[in-house]
Amino acid sequence: EVLQGTTLNVALLITTWQKVAPITLLYMTSNHMQMEIMLLIGTLSILIGGWGGINQTQLRKMMAYSSIAHLGWTMAAISITPNIALLNIIIYMTISTPVFLLLMTTSTKTLQTTTTIWSFSPITAALLTLLFLSMAALPPLAGFTPKLLIMDKMIMHKLTPTVTTLALFSLLSLIFYLRTAYLMGSTIPPTTTQSTALWRLKTNHNQLMTALTPLALFNITIMPALMM
Repeated sequence: EVLQGTTLNVALLITTWQKVAPITLLYMTSNHMQMEIMLLIGTLSILIGGWGGINQTQLRKMMAYSSIAHLGWTMAAISITPNIALLNIIIYMTISTPVFLLLMTTSTKTLQTTTTIWSFSPITAALLTLLFLSMAALPPLAGFTPKLLIMDKMIMHKLTPTVTTLALFSLLSLIFYLRTAYLMGSTIPPTTTQSTALWRLKTNHNQLMTALTPLALFNITIMPALMM
């Protein structure tokens, strides 16, 4: 509700910059945390984030529940592998920043309005689709990198049942990510209009969005170095 009552600019700050301080504190105290408690908190966060986001039609609410789910992965991994947990939240911020910037560019706030993005900016619709799929942790996009590394470390610590539970709960988040991607990328109706399309007009480009989007989509190429 807090995220829904703010502008997209403030929502971007809440989902990214505001997490720096608590994540830093968690990282510094990770050696003193009980693994069982952190795994329980992480599992519940992933479940709540996925379950709460399924019925949302407001993109800001959906991103809020998405943030809860991603923080769940960080909480679950912070006592086992702090560096990868930190990588997970950094990649999440890297993905969510261009998402919010694109939403601000198109003034998109609901799932219904995502279906019209293609009419004035096909490239934006394609980028948003890929970014949401990246947040859903679909390979070979960037969001898949930290999840795979976290699961690998947990399996090495004999936590295979816990990993399976986390992966199954993450399917709830996958549902609304795929729904959003489908609405933006697969519901384009045929058109025979001869008038000038809006996407042919000049659009404003954000340099930060341009810089972060490739990182948010394709940084899986650094995964072999991270696994060494």
